[in-house]
This record gives sequence, C-alpha cells and structure tokens, in this order.
Amino acid sequence: MKNMIKDAAILLVITLCAGLILGFVYQITKEPIARAEEEAAKKAYAEVFSQAADFNMLEISFAEGDAGYEEWKSSGYEGVDIINVLAALDGSGNRIGYVLTVTSHEGYGGDITFTMGISNDGTLNGISILSISETAGLGMKAESVLKPQFAGKNVSNFTYTKTGATSDSQIDAISGATITTNAVTTAVNGGLYYFQTQLGGSINEAE
Repeated sequence: MKNMIKDAAILLVITLCAGLILGFVYQITKEPIARAEEEAAKKAYAEVFSQAADFNMLEISFAEGDAGYEEWKSSGYEGVDIINVLAALDGSGNRIGYVLTVTSHEGYGGDITFTMGISNDGTLNGISILSISETAGLGMKAESVLKPQFAGKNVSNFTYTKTGATSDSQIDAISGATITTNAVTTAVNGGLYYFQTQLGGSINEAE
C-alpha cells in the first residue's frame, strides 16, 4: 500500500513538473511565434497587393445568422472560411481593393490558408499561401503550379482542367493532386464570391 502511494506521489510530481515545463516553454515561444506569423501575414498582404501603401483591417462577421451566409454555403463554399478582410489603400488613403485571408478545409492533408488580393475592378492580383500540409511532390506543388495561374485574372469564377487551360477562367490542375487543386480553386472562388456579394465588388471579365 505504501509503495502504491509512493508511486502515485512520484507520478504526480513528474506530471506537475512536465506541465510546468510545457507551460514555461509555451510562454517563452508564444510571442516569437505570434510575431513570425504576423510578419508572414504582412509579407503575404504586400505580395498580393504590391500597389498598396497601407492596409486597414475591417471588422467583419460572416458566420451562421449573418446576411448572405446561408447563400454562401449553398453556393458550394461550405468548406471555405473567410478569416479576415483588409482594405488596400493607396498613398492618399483611397481604397484600391481588398486583401482576403481564406481557409479551405478540404485539402488532402488538412487546411490550406492563403491571402488573395482583389482590385476594385475585380482583378485577382494573385494569391499567397500561408499554410499548407499536402503530399510532398504532389499537393505541395500548389505553390509552384497553381499560385501563378491566378495572378492578374479578371473572372467571376475559376474551373480547373486536366487537358490544358484554354481561357483565363481555367486553371491547369496539379497532376495527381486533384483534391488539392479543387480545394484551392474552390477557396479562391469563395473569396471572389465574397468580394462580389459582401464587398460590393464587380467583375469585368475579359477572357
């Protein structure tokens, strides 16, 4: 009985010490990680909207019960979330477009999060991937294969093809990674849809 109490006490002490160490490490690394994430986000904003002199975070609410949310979900974007929206401003403080941070929950290896810059006329300046955990050599090619294809396009909706894109609205799929291609394309379309329906955006398609 004494041995059982002793063993339990030792286990309790080890557990408490481990918890204290983990808590200490978390406190030490929390701020550097937050700063690194903030810097990565700022670089992504500048990448997708290089013309902007500044960015202004907008207060948005887009969840169940909000105007347009149910229509958004029924339009095929149930696996997409709008994380935040910033107004892109020129040197005089005029809004020249928006930067959206979007997450797809439909990636092969988990969530895919990226920023996308959209000018006032609906032109998608491009996307910048913030986090992705797809299969090496396949879905991870989203950075090199998919990302360049979205830049400078003014369309309301993208589709992907395995036989070669023939218009601005078509994206060449990543060979062997259809799930990743679909996740990114659907999330980009979700961002464009949000721009058009919630931010008063317009699209001047020129295919």
